[in-house]
Amino acid sequence: MMIHCIWEHNGDDSLLYAVEPIGAYARGENLDTALKKMPGEVASYYKWRGQAVPGCLKISVAGEKASTLTIRDADSDVLLPSEIPPLTADEYEMLKALALDSARDFLALYESIPDKDAAAAPPRQTFYGPVPRTAREMYEHTKNVNTYYFGEIGVEADNNGTIYECRQRGFALLETSPDFLQNKLYHGRYNEDWTLRKVLRRFVWHDRIHAKALYRMGTQLFGARNIENPFHF
Repeated sequence: MMIHCIWEHNGDDSLLYAVEPIGAYARGENLDTALKKMPGEVASYYKWRGQAVPGCLKISVAGEKASTLTIRDADSDVLLPSEIPPLTADEYEMLKALALDSARDFLALYESIPDKDAAAAPPRQTFYGPVPRTAREMYEHTKNVNTYYFGEIGVEADNNGTIYECRQRGFALLETSPDFLQNKLYHGRYNEDWTLRKVLRRFVWHDRIHAKALYRMGTQLFGARNIENPFHF
């Protein structure tokens, strides 16, 4: 099976995004490293969805976006070509369910961490601020992009309650707009272009980045037997 990807990079520092499955990604200090990681990411993703892992996975680079962002800190501003067309109602419901499943599973992983304030790594500062280190910090950071992502497409969401609850309310607010399936292009803050399709991918992508870090930290401190692994990392 061929997995077509978009390569976003700042110099060699690389992020690969699968066009399909939505939200699957690999990161590396160069393109070759990211390419080598991608089959494992896709296999993990299919297991997360309860589907058989396709045989003979091959990765191709279908597009490229040079960025000025600090890719190694998981930043991104690429808009995939596949994120421009309008959505059908069925597509939207499928992608919304994916984003909500991701939020639900992130919450399950977080709740399984015995000590929410323990840290396995020393403090590290980036241009964007301190890197989340504890389970609580990772969870709050991941949850609180809700207002940011929805806000970039004109939806005044909130971050109240759990990551699942606030994301669910954001979608409900979105659906009050009669033309939301038109997938309008928005030029948001930081000179970044957004569509609803991009928001749907970014939720899953962002969850997976921080879920991987949360799972790695949790297993290091408390052992794999004691940590939920809904994402099949």
